[in-house]
Amino acid sequence: MIWPTKCRCPSAPKSASRQYLVLMKREHFLKSLGGLSLMPFLPKVQAQVPPVGGSNCILVPSETAGPFPLDLTANEYFFRQDIREDRVGVQMRQKVRIIGSGDCQPMPGARVNIWHCDRDGNYSGYNSEEGLTYCRGYQITDENGECEFITIVPGWYPGRVTHMHFQVHVSTQNSAVSQWTWPHAAVVDVAQTHADLYPEGPDPLTPEQDFSFSDGYELQLASLDWDAASGEYVSEYEATVQGEGTAGIGHEERRTAEVMALGANYPNPFAASTLLPLDLLQPAAVSVTVFDLNGKRVWEQDFGHLTAGAHSFDLGATLPSGPQSFAVQVVATTDGGRFVAVRRIARM
Repeated sequence: MIWPTKCRCPSAPKSASRQYLVLMKREHFLKSLGGLSLMPFLPKVQAQVPPVGGSNCILVPSETAGPFPLDLTANEYFFRQDIREDRVGVQMRQKVRIIGSGDCQPMPGARVNIWHCDRDGNYSGYNSEEGLTYCRGYQITDENGECEFITIVPGWYPGRVTHMHFQVHVSTQNSAVSQWTWPHAAVVDVAQTHADLYPEGPDPLTPEQDFSFSDGYELQLASLDWDAASGEYVSEYEATVQGEGTAGIGHEERRTAEVMALGANYPNPFAASTLLPLDLLQPAAVSVTVFDLNGKRVWEQDFGHLTAGAHSFDLGATLPSGPQSFAVQVVATTDGGRFVAVRRIARM
């Protein structure tokens, strides 16, 4: 799929439960004018619907986080790409792209949480599944505003169509919570083609019959296609959230920007060694922790109290060998609090 490049940046109206672009039905508009006689003078307007998986820079509708959310923010274990654990189902590679509504540019450095039920409609962490953690995780978007997960195509449960929950954190004060679904025919095809993996059978509901999507889901529809070469389904979804992309720092913690600036490592990707620059704008106690994409802590170092100014860390020799990506978390602690910056790096 080619990510859409056409960009519209409307100012979205706000309500108590939703923040998104409302497209008023034409007949409701006419009734509000009290003049059906105006119909001959009003041209038909066809609303621009984004392609499957695209957002056209329109704010994603807000949806409930429940009934089965878990707070992943304080648990580094959930920073992982593969969230399947022991769940049975056909593999799906879920790609997510985040766009900032302020400038319609990709948003790097945003944390994307996703969670969904297993093939039988169960959520980890609740009821009989309490204490379990499957089908939950988060990733940090790269310089293109993208991240991806490895999971299974979810099942369904009574009253809900097959769906995915997600939350985008652009700062500790600003996040978006919503859900997406997939084309109904594609979801039915998964269950029919892989009937041995989905004993509950095809999803009996369509998005129009689901209370979360019955008022429209054009901005909450991901693609779902079979990739014969890799033997998995590939899904792509794009969401636009409040904030700015590469043209600004509206998505970053402004307080963190007053304490430190974490630069891009060089070279990246790297073979033997790479330097990660850190510019401290004030003295701080600094620690660096590196995680692999499964959320495993592979290296950490407490550098103690550092003076204001330019610093750099050579990470190459400390990390596992072989082609893979890592997330580097830098924590700077001052009298004003604890500040965190994250950078993704890749080894060849």
